[in-house]
Amino acid sequence: MLEVHLGEVDISPKELDKRAAAREFPYDSGVWLFKELIHESMPSKCIVSRREGNTKLYSHKRVSEFAGIRELYLKHEGENPTGSFKDRGMTVGVSEAVRLKAKIVCCASTGNTSASLASYAALAGLKAVVFIPSGEIAYGKLAQSIAYGAKVVQIKGNFDDSMRLIQEAAAHLNMYILNSVNPWRIEGQKAITFELMQQMGWDGPDWIALPAGNLGNTSAMGKAFSELKELGFIEKIPRIAAIQSEGANPFYLMWKAGASELVRVKHPDTIASAIKIGNPVSWKKALKAMKISNGVVEQVSDNQILDAKAIIDASGIGCEPASAASLAGVKKLREKGVIKAGQKVVCILTGNILKDPNTTVSYHTNKLDSIKPSYMNPPVEVDGNLDAIMKALKA
Repeated sequence: MLEVHLGEVDISPKELDKRAAAREFPYDSGVWLFKELIHESMPSKCIVSRREGNTKLYSHKRVSEFAGIRELYLKHEGENPTGSFKDRGMTVGVSEAVRLKAKIVCCASTGNTSASLASYAALAGLKAVVFIPSGEIAYGKLAQSIAYGAKVVQIKGNFDDSMRLIQEAAAHLNMYILNSVNPWRIEGQKAITFELMQQMGWDGPDWIALPAGNLGNTSAMGKAFSELKELGFIEKIPRIAAIQSEGANPFYLMWKAGASELVRVKHPDTIASAIKIGNPVSWKKALKAMKISNGVVEQVSDNQILDAKAIIDASGIGCEPASAASLAGVKKLREKGVIKAGQKVVCILTGNILKDPNTTVSYHTNKLDSIKPSYMNPPVEVDGNLDAIMKALKA
């Protein structure tokens, strides 16, 4: 795939702010609002949109105290139409497929990409094919792919096997790939950064932390900041903290070793299925993002991820497990002294809490092997009478 480069841009932050207030198609989308910065030449008739983006920034005392950061915000990409940030890249990728008159779109997925692809393909009237690792996808995500009408192929292997096979199959079956190897996916995901900066008055935070799996989001954020700086929209680039799970940490291992090449983790293993990837395709672009932003790469355990998730959930916000890697990573970096208590920090939450309800319930009922939950809230079973209920509630 060719790199997509920003051409002549005839738009200013003030004009984008006015456009956001008008909310006319296609600018009612939190992606196409920034059309000149993402895909200026895309004809409006080809745009496939569900008003994706437009996600909120949240703050909560409990979250701030947990991380030890006074000014901490959560940008919740789980508020996208299919419940994850993938919709931002998919609206652009599927629109490009329509422009190219493609008939079949496809992807390999740990769940969120397949759900998003299936939805947008159905909206556009395209056939969708998704390869998923058998038995390694949360039911909330699998249900979406099936319900939206995609042809779901379960591969006996992990995500990396699925990714290799979808690339081989696409070449033989004339399918248009919509994984993050497709540059239009990355262009759409830049909108997370654009929207965040607009929400903060084009004066960004000191740090942005995000979960790191296939590294498409990390790559998109680095590219977005580089472009905003070049255009004079912003004066400084926030530092990016890419957070991986200890069981699926090839980017962290490369970063820690100061290596120039990624060494694949052959058997990635983490409860955070959305980032359970041992051979991320976008690592080279993500490495550029780290250099552009003077960023850092950190790893956290599954226990740290689920405890952070419990705090986010109990604050009334909620997220899927992988999302909470961002908060867990910020807490760890604060304890190391890398992030200071007085700095402004934004954590990206990548998916909705209902993407993986089984893990949430299992955490609170202490049914996860090797996990010691610190913030359990188990349901209580009582006899069907008032005395038993009163006793349970007083306890």
